[in-house]
Amino acid sequence: MLLTWHDAFMEKGFRWGSTPTVDLRLWRSDAIVLFDWLMSTDLNAVPVTHPAQKQALADLLTRLEEVDVIESTEEEIAAAQEEVAKDMGW
Repeated sequence: MLLTWHDAFMEKGFRWGSTPTVDLRLWRSDAIVLFDWLMSTDLNAVPVTHPAQKQALADLLTRLEEVDVIESTEEEIAAAQEEVAKDMGW
């Protein structure tokens, strides 16, 4: 999965316009796990040391909502969690 931040900012009319962007590739399973977690998490309860951290998580959720992981079933979420967790090593 390729997330292109530049496209999202330009489409939504963000004031930054020419802000530098990055492309981020994620395993689909990682994207599903992150999306599921972000959807079920109260970002106001997540410990942060700067408000920008909470905003970055909200921005990530917005980008994940624009890809096909939003339609993941409970079975797909469970399978993705299993896949991501199997090689943790810590």
